[in-house]
Amino acid sequence: MRRRERDFAAADALRERLREGGWDVVDSPNGSELQALTAPPSVDPKPAARAVTLLTVVHGWRADAERWLLSVFTHTKADFEAVIVDNSGDQQIAGWLASRAAERLRVITLDPPLGFAAAVNAGIEAAAGDVVVLFDPGVQLTGDAVSPLLEALEESNVVAAGPFGLRSVGTMKEFHQSTGPDVEAIEGYCLAFRRADAVAVGGFDPRFRFYRIADVEFSFRLRDRGGRAVVIPGLPVERNEHRLWESTEPAERERLSKRNMYRFLDRWRHREDLLVGK
Repeated sequence: MRRRERDFAAADALRERLREGGWDVVDSPNGSELQALTAPPSVDPKPAARAVTLLTVVHGWRADAERWLLSVFTHTKADFEAVIVDNSGDQQIAGWLASRAAERLRVITLDPPLGFAAAVNAGIEAAAGDVVVLFDPGVQLTGDAVSPLLEALEESNVVAAGPFGLRSVGTMKEFHQSTGPDVEAIEGYCLAFRRADAVAVGGFDPRFRFYRIADVEFSFRLRDRGGRAVVIPGLPVERNEHRLWESTEPAERERLSKRNMYRFLDRWRHREDLLVGK
């Protein structure tokens, strides 16, 4: 209402107060609505400690999640747990996940569903591993991809590691894939980091309801503490169709991507010291 009346300062102040209370105003072609920025506190008992938590957020597409889960249990050699955050709002997905109960598998159901970053943060909060590896559910392991990531994070100055890295191209407005080894960000297809580091920087920015650029912004948060993001070449992982990208109408994903880029630039545009080679 205040924005319609062009009282932008008051509208922005109201939004900030709402965010401090755990809510965000989400604009859409149909108007604005309030949505939670964080998941409610978990009441589940504390799980057994693990070396690593393998985390994914499921928005639907059961076959993808099942393929990811099978590959994790088949190929991971480290002491691991798998955590699936069910952000689908789909009773059939919930029923399928309930039927997959296992000692090393935990499911966190978000009802109602949250934005992408808030869903990831729910998984980070619940993780029992010292290290978290975030996967897109369209990724599958074809070998032990986790052990090299754990080895990389044994270096105290490495804060993020994965097979797919990004570097900016002259400006922070554009990032391209890079083989590194040092890069500015690790893509969220497969992104390893210490849980303690993620908690220390506040996790992912929950305003990133759409997934794009959220991994870049999170990588910058981690690196702002003085660490490196490194590409681990040759990891046995395969990327399949990215469902959130493919299922979003082109005009809408362009709008959401631009909005996330503006959020990223609002915080980091003056931090050229975080660009590799600068």
